[in-house]
Amino acid sequence: MSRTGLKPVQIPDGVEIKIDGTHVTVKGPKGELSRQFHPDMMINIEDNQVVVKRPTDNKQHKSLHGTTRSLIANMVEGVTKGYEKNLELVGVGYRAQKSGNKLVLNVGYSHPVEIVPEEGIEIEVPSQTKITVKGIDKERVGAVAANIRAVREPEPYKGKGIRYEGEQVRRKEGKTGK
Repeated sequence: MSRTGLKPVQIPDGVEIKIDGTHVTVKGPKGELSRQFHPDMMINIEDNQVVVKRPTDNKQHKSLHGTTRSLIANMVEGVTKGYEKNLELVGVGYRAQKSGNKLVLNVGYSHPVEIVPEEGIEIEVPSQTKITVKGIDKERVGAVAANIRAVREPEPYKGKGIRYEGEQVRRKEGKTGK
């Protein structure tokens, strides 16, 4: 039984939700998000809450129920508070800097790596070893942060690379001589 899907999503003040069948548009102080959901899910607004219902109790409908509710809740939170992911660079000489709209990374390659953020995503560099990715769409913020991390993933021997803030890198022991 989907416990997540049964919880209604509260609509905060300043947020407007339009439901056109299974197409949901959420408009708030930070921006607007819209998404098409599975046609079997029934999405309604009842007393300032978004309620998601499923037609049957088969396995696919149960999984879609919770997913649909979570996605709508993430859209509401995104247009009110927004999302951010923090990354840190660990390694001697590893630097990040902002050049216009682009993020320029010097992470041990023979050339600097340039990353241009997509529309609606903002990249900030508070210090040379910290990067902040901000936006209203949770999925896109996470994808951009993952793409930045993929430029130089943390390696297990020295721990160098780009990692999420607070991420623990599992270290390995190096070779031992005779």
